[in-house]
Amino acid sequence: MSTGETSAKAGRIKLLTSNSMHGVLDELLPQFERASGTHVSVSYDPALIMLERIAAGELGDLAILSQPAIDAVTELGKISPDSRRTLARCAIGIAVRTGAPRPDISSVEAFKRTLIAAKSIAHTTSGASGIHFSSVVEKLGIAREINAKAVKNEGGLIGTLVAKGEAELAVQQIPELMAVPGIELVGPLPQELQSISTVTVGIFSTSKEKKAARALIDFLSQPSSGRVFKTKGLEPV
Repeated sequence: MSTGETSAKAGRIKLLTSNSMHGVLDELLPQFERASGTHVSVSYDPALIMLERIAAGELGDLAILSQPAIDAVTELGKISPDSRRTLARCAIGIAVRTGAPRPDISSVEAFKRTLIAAKSIAHTTSGASGIHFSSVVEKLGIAREINAKAVKNEGGLIGTLVAKGEAELAVQQIPELMAVPGIELVGPLPQELQSISTVTVGIFSTSKEKKAARALIDFLSQPSSGRVFKTKGLEPV
C-alpha cells in the first residue's frame, strides 16, 4: 500500500456497542485498524443504556446492538435502514470462578436447584441478560430468595464480581462471560429458559464516515472474522 493510499484511507470512526461485543472487538479491531488505517473509537454499555444514550441525542458512525435496540433507533431515524446487517447470535450462560466446582444446569430442575443452593448470584439490572434472568426466577417461583442473595450491577462485565470472589455464580450473555479472565463458563441456560439475542449493526444516518463504517461492517462479516466470533461465544450469521 502506498503512502497516498494510506493517507486517503486514514480516518476515525465512532462505534457504540453493547458489552457482548467486547471480546470480539478486542481481537478484531486492531486487525481492521492496521489494514485500513482507520481508527475506531469504541464505547460500551448494556443495550438498553446505549439505546437511551442514542435516543437522547448521542451520535456515532455505527452501532452494534441487539436487533430490538437497532429496530428502535432505526424507527427514531438515527440509523439508515439500508445499512443494517445481522452479525451473530448469542445465548445467556452461567459462569463460576476458575477452579470452582461446576454446578449442574443441564435441566430446568437442576438449574433451579443450583440457583437455590448458590450463596450469591451476580447479574446486571439493565442488560438484556439480567432482565431476562429476573423473569426466569419469577417463572421458577424463586424470585424472592434469589433476589435476597443477588449481587447486582447496572451493566458491565458481571463476571468480574465472580473473579474477585464477590459472587459465586455469574449470569450473563456467554460472550460477556468469556471476556472475563478468572472465571469459567459452565454452559448455557436450559433451552426452555433460554433467550437468544441477535446482534445487529447499522450506520448512523448522520455519519460523515459512511464508507469507513461500511468497510468495518464488511470486515466483521467476513469468514475469518466469523471464526473469531465463534471463539468468543457468538454464532456468526
